[in-house]
Amino acid sequence: MSRLYISCVAVFCALLIPLGAMASEPVAPEDLPDLIQQRYETLKTFQADFVQELTNVASGEVETREGKIWFRQPSQVRWETTKPENELLVVGPEFAWNYIEDEELAIKYSVASLLDSKTILRFISGQANIKEDFVVKTEWQGADAVRERWGKGFTVLQLVPKEAEPGMVLAFVGVESDTGLLRQVMIVDFYGNGNELRLSNVELDVNLTPDMFSFVPPQGTQVEDNTQGF
Repeated sequence: MSRLYISCVAVFCALLIPLGAMASEPVAPEDLPDLIQQRYETLKTFQADFVQELTNVASGEVETREGKIWFRQPSQVRWETTKPENELLVVGPEFAWNYIEDEELAIKYSVASLLDSKTILRFISGQANIKEDFVVKTEWQGADAVRERWGKGFTVLQLVPKEAEPGMVLAFVGVESDTGLLRQVMIVDFYGNGNELRLSNVELDVNLTPDMFSFVPPQGTQVEDNTQGF
């Protein structure tokens, strides 16, 4: 799986996590998709620290990444990985850049082609609707095992994309039942590999300037221009 695709899947995770609106009473599992959608549609900006765990099911190896993410409606994301290496994903109004510092490599993409070709990236543009794009399940075969192993203390929903792709055949989200706040997201690909994201220090409606979502390759950087297709 490409670095860009891993980052893009992670962006999907990050956009889901802070979307729950605060509630004074426990939220019924069947009502959570509407609550998430409502909060997403009103969300303007957020920033947060992240820990991302990528699990290779064949080898059992787990790669841990850490960094920070910023989001600004519409369609603008800045995703900085600082551990184990520096990597930057910037999704601006027209173009997306994936910059790998150690390799002095920057890859340029058309945002429109990314959004057209990847269902999960529709969340970045605000075009996605959870109930329209996914089959949402509160119970499924093996649900108890998922709750026990991964979603302890949370209401766990399964999201099955109506148009599956190799990088995402299903997702799990862990939700605080008393607040409706999403705290964990796990995406599973065609091979059973896991991509889990956890956010901390989340701040909503922060002031983010437009220049955070543009990128100019440093001098000497090799640039691959993929704006004609993805």
